[in-house]
Amino acid sequence: MPGLPGRPGPDSIAAGTRMGPVELRVEDLDLMLAYYRDVLALEQITVDGDRHVLGRGGVATVTLTPSRGLPRFDRRGAGLFHTAVVFDTREGLAAGVARVAQAAPGSFTGAADHLVSEAFYFDDPEGNGVELYVDRPRESWRRDGAGRPLMGTEHIDVNGFLRTHLSESEFAAPASAATVGHVHLQVGDIPTAKDFYVGTLGFDEVLDMGSALFVSAGGYHHHVGLNTWNSRGAGPRAASLGLGTMDIVLPSAEDLGAVRERLTHRGLTIEDDGRTLTVRDPWGSQIRLTVEA
Repeated sequence: MPGLPGRPGPDSIAAGTRMGPVELRVEDLDLMLAYYRDVLALEQITVDGDRHVLGRGGVATVTLTPSRGLPRFDRRGAGLFHTAVVFDTREGLAAGVARVAQAAPGSFTGAADHLVSEAFYFDDPEGNGVELYVDRPRESWRRDGAGRPLMGTEHIDVNGFLRTHLSESEFAAPASAATVGHVHLQVGDIPTAKDFYVGTLGFDEVLDMGSALFVSAGGYHHHVGLNTWNSRGAGPRAASLGLGTMDIVLPSAEDLGAVRERLTHRGLTIEDDGRTLTVRDPWGSQIRLTVEA
C-alpha cells in the first residue's frame, strides 16, 4: 500500500520521481509558440514536423502539437486545470511574470503565497491555465504532525515581489531553470482520483480537501493536484484542444517496473515498450511514465 499521508510506504512511487513535459493540443501553433517561446522564453529543443518541444537547458517543459478541428476544452469537464512551471530562483520567476504581464496583461488570473511556494497564475492564448512559481527551501516548510507540508493561500504583493526580485539581466537573457513542477487536473470526483493516483500509481497523499487532492513523491508539496471545483461529476473526456499527454519521469527501470506491476494488478490497459508505460486515468487523461535519461 502507498504510505500514510506524508509518510512513504513500500508501494509508494519512487522518491526521486518528477514531472516531465506537458503536451498541449493547440489550434494556432504560431500563436502558442509566440507565447511559450517568445513570452515565457522557453527554448526550442526539438521539432518533429509541426510538433514543437520547448524547455530550458535541454529539459523539456511543454510540447505543442497542432490539432486543428478539435473543439476548445470544456472548463466544466475533466482535463487540465493548469501546468505549473517552477523556477529555481525568484529572479527567474519575476522575469517570467514580468514578461507575461508586458506581453499579455489581460491573461493574469491571480497570485498567492502558498507557504511552500509563491505562485502567479495566467491563462495562455487558448485558455489553458499556467502557473509560474518558485519553491521556498524545503527546510523552511512548516509541517503537520504526520510530516505533511502545510499549504495555504495567502496574499502576495505582486508589484512588491517584482520590485524586489526583477533583474534586468534575467529579463533580458533568462538563465533560471523552468521545468514542470506539478500538473493540476480537473476530475469528476476525488475518491476515484485518489484510488488511481495514490492506490495505483503510488503517489503519497499530502492533502485531501474534499473538493481537491494533492499528491506527491518524496515529500514534495505536490506533483499532481486534482480538483472538482469546475468539474464535479464529469465523465470521460471528449477529444478536445488542451491536455494531450502528461509525462511522469521515474529514476530507474526498476521503479518503472514497480508501477507496471501495480497497473497490471489493477487490470488496467497499458502500452508498454519496456522503457515507457502509457496509461489513461479514469477520465481518459493520458499519462506516460518514463525513465530518467
